[in-house]
Amino acid sequence: MTALTLISHALCPYVQRAAIVLKEKSVAFERLDVDLANKPDWFLHLSPLGKTPVLCVGREALFESAVICEYLDETRPPRLHPQDPLARARERAWMEFGSAVLSGIAVLYSAADDASLERAYAALRLRFEQVEAVLGDGPWFAGRRFGLVDAVFGPVFRYFAVIPPEGLFDGLPRVQAWREALAGRPSVREAVAPGYAQRLRDFLLERGCALARRLCTDATNSIPKEITIRPNIQKKI
Repeated sequence: MTALTLISHALCPYVQRAAIVLKEKSVAFERLDVDLANKPDWFLHLSPLGKTPVLCVGREALFESAVICEYLDETRPPRLHPQDPLARARERAWMEFGSAVLSGIAVLYSAADDASLERAYAALRLRFEQVEAVLGDGPWFAGRRFGLVDAVFGPVFRYFAVIPPEGLFDGLPRVQAWREALAGRPSVREAVAPGYAQRLRDFLLERGCALARRLCTDATNSIPKEITIRPNIQKKI
């Protein structure tokens, strides 16, 4: 088998998708983290968009997480996509929906004030209500079969181990059960390095956004003196 290298960033949720799929297929790979704030030239050569993940397959470099996941599913067993073309197209659509949810989370941690933060939470709540309406009895998106939609949503739900859910999942029993099942899946747990939660918290605190102030308040009921809230930095992970 051709050696695989996954070029990643420690906090990137799109990298986690690829890592989950690789682990589900028991494929050996090397993981190489890059600093997205100081991108090396060799990385920009491999990733025209300057984003992670990139999967190096021998001398070929694949970029964009959906492309990487689809390639892995076509070349490494077991298949995670359904065999039926219509069912497969439906799941691809919900993978794209998962990307829209990640964009909504980025809005959440970019909100400069409480009003903007509450609007971002409300918009995410509507997204999860849409998911609730299409989920079955589980434990996975497609029932008993773990699929690529699950690989997409594992990183989505992981954010809310650090970010206060603020009622996002209240009254959504199927979403909550799916979230818990994904949290317990070995491939999902192992898709991030030890210390991920603290790295994410540090990232959020450094942004100086409304969510950072809420995190500080939730932790100590006041902003610790050693933490300086800086002007909002427009950077996504």
